[in-house]
Amino acid sequence: MKKPKIGDLLEIPTAKGLAYAQYTHQHHKYGGLIRVFDTLFQQRPEDFSSLVNGPVRFTTFFPVKAAVNRGIFKVVAHHDIAARNRPFPIFRNGIADPKTKKVAVWWFWDGEKEWEVGKITAEQRKLPLLEGWNDAMLVLRIEEGWRPETDSE
Repeated sequence: MKKPKIGDLLEIPTAKGLAYAQYTHQHHKYGGLIRVFDTLFQQRPEDFSSLVNGPVRFTTFFPVKAAVNRGIFKVVAHHDIAARNRPFPIFRNGIADPKTKKVAVWWFWDGEKEWEVGKITAEQRKLPLLEGWNDAMLVLRIEEGWRPETDSE
């Protein structure tokens, strides 16, 4: 079985159609990083050029190699990563207060270092959350139309 490579496109079947994600980075601690594209399809597109250059719904860590090796998702294409998706993203992270379920103090992380930022702006809410998901959570988030800025934290 071929190992997934950076640039590979994963096909993710959902109840709402086929979603696609591109494997863009491999982090030594968190594993595979994928960018899930915004568009859902009823059938596999013949050309992925416009998709990989289009909007990303969200970015998350995901066990790409395990999912492909187990046949959970398959690699359907390989494509150059769009210029805006090449840099490693900055993630946001924080601990929710058990009473309010809200994060009062946010931290940012760039893949190497972390720094405290406190409260965040509406624009900063669009930054990905520092999380890793399994296939069930990934599909659920896609079907729900989830985005980091709509997360309840």
